[in-house]
Amino acid sequence: MNALTPTTRATSWSLHLLVAGLLALAAVRAATDDRPHAPAVIAVAAAVGAVYAVGPALPAVRASRRAAASWLGAVGAVWLVLLALSAEGVWLAFPLYFVQLHLLSRRAGPVAVTATAVAAIAAFSAHRGTFTAATAIGPALGAAVAVAVVWGYQALYRESEERRRLIEELTVTRADLADAQRAAGVLEERQRLAREIHDTLAQGLSSIQLLLRAAERALPDRPGPAATYVGQARRAAVDNLAEARRFVVALSPPALDDTTLADALERLCATTAERHRLDVRFRLDGRPRPLPTAQEVALLRVAQSALANTVGHARADGAEVTLSYLGDAVALGVTDDGVGFDTAAVSARGPEGGGFGLAAMRARMHAVDGTLRVESAPGRGTALTARLPLTPTPARDTEDPAGPADSHEPHHPEAQP
Repeated sequence: MNALTPTTRATSWSLHLLVAGLLALAAVRAATDDRPHAPAVIAVAAAVGAVYAVGPALPAVRASRRAAASWLGAVGAVWLVLLALSAEGVWLAFPLYFVQLHLLSRRAGPVAVTATAVAAIAAFSAHRGTFTAATAIGPALGAAVAVAVVWGYQALYRESEERRRLIEELTVTRADLADAQRAAGVLEERQRLAREIHDTLAQGLSSIQLLLRAAERALPDRPGPAATYVGQARRAAVDNLAEARRFVVALSPPALDDTTLADALERLCATTAERHRLDVRFRLDGRPRPLPTAQEVALLRVAQSALANTVGHARADGAEVTLSYLGDAVALGVTDDGVGFDTAAVSARGPEGGGFGLAAMRARMHAVDGTLRVESAPGRGTALTARLPLTPTPARDTEDPAGPADSHEPHHPEAQP
């Protein structure tokens, strides 16, 4: 039967068959030995079997300890009658021990087993006409074995259930962790794409817009300059198309394909000067050293964003980009002679008030364990410095992207898309 303490189907059927076999044996022994109460023994054995068979068929016995106790009481009552008529009834005590221990509570089970053992010993002694130690050893030993087996099984079952619960919790925890990691990965990828789009496509589209406005102002009186502006806008559109395709294939920036970081920065300065009539110079200090692609991309993007701010907001006549290879670090400097700005005011506004490019530059440098510093004041131009260590350092997982030394938001206020 499915007991309140779970048992396997094989164990349940073994108990049922054992009870049926012992009842049949008692009935057969009574009939073959020509005992005086043989018909009564056979009838009571059949009654015990019938009452016992009711238990597995009643759902209440499997669901309620009170119903199980009532059923066991009925079985015990007819068993006592059989025990009084035949000594073979003692054999049923052993399977009854297991049924009682499985169906009753941990306190009531041993009490029922003890009562059953006492009844078996007393009845067997009465049938024998004497009480000896050997008479008590059999039922008592059977009771002890039953208690040890059932309690051991219950302990194993509880341990198994605890392990199952822990495994389920671990599975749920791993699923939650995987979801959190997936969400963090999605967020990080969104932030990366936002920085990439701002530093490339958004800046390129802004440049195209400025060039087309210049061409519009030159038409129709000055078709030559207008055509130049349109050609520059077309080349900017081609560059942005290459960047957009890179997003799809997730490759390194086209500006770094088959070239060095210094060459890419020099070409960036020349392109900016050509398109916006701004005197942009490039200077290389120190002996170039190979950098990981992620660091080269970060420095190139910072230079692109800084020059875009200079073009769009600084109203500068000239700018300079410097790439310096120092003893233990590489530094990128971008300076201009523009109108400058109040770094504290930009810091107070934050990204919601403009200046997403500054936040993107800080996040980009933080991602490669670098720092970003900007010095500016109204009417005094702007100097931006991005610095990367050339030796590996532990990742700063919990440090603020701005870094302790950069509490102010240092860059041009931006109103770019």
